[in-house]
Amino acid sequence: MAIRNAVKNDCESIVILDSQIIESRIREHQIKRSIEENRCIVCEMNNRIVGFMIYHKFFFGHLFIELIIVPPETRRLGIAKNLIKYVEVFSEKKLFSSTNKSNSSMQKVFQSLGYIESGFIDNLDKGDPEIIYVKLID
Repeated sequence: MAIRNAVKNDCESIVILDSQIIESRIREHQIKRSIEENRCIVCEMNNRIVGFMIYHKFFFGHLFIELIIVPPETRRLGIAKNLIKYVEVFSEKKLFSSTNKSNSSMQKVFQSLGYIESGFIDNLDKGDPEIIYVKLID
């Protein structure tokens, strides 16, 4: 397993991976822009991208993990955890992310890495509040 910054040549593979999960290429522009701005990280196994993460620093000046995608066939291999750990290294005092209340798997990932609940946002996905998580970095 190798974690690295995404490069321009990774874009189509990342978009395909994302579109397999959400059944749309609607985030293609977002993915391209995050790669151009050096805010996209990929996980490779056997020279194949098996997961990716997009982050930014627009959440009240703090780093925020915006999106983590790992397809079902490669889940439970530590891919999401390793992507998160990679970005924690260059985070400052706080690192934020979120997941839907219905996504118990991702909640367990955050909790296992020492993230704590920091609040909720209603009305993003109808009937499925977003839980905000924070990790306080020493």
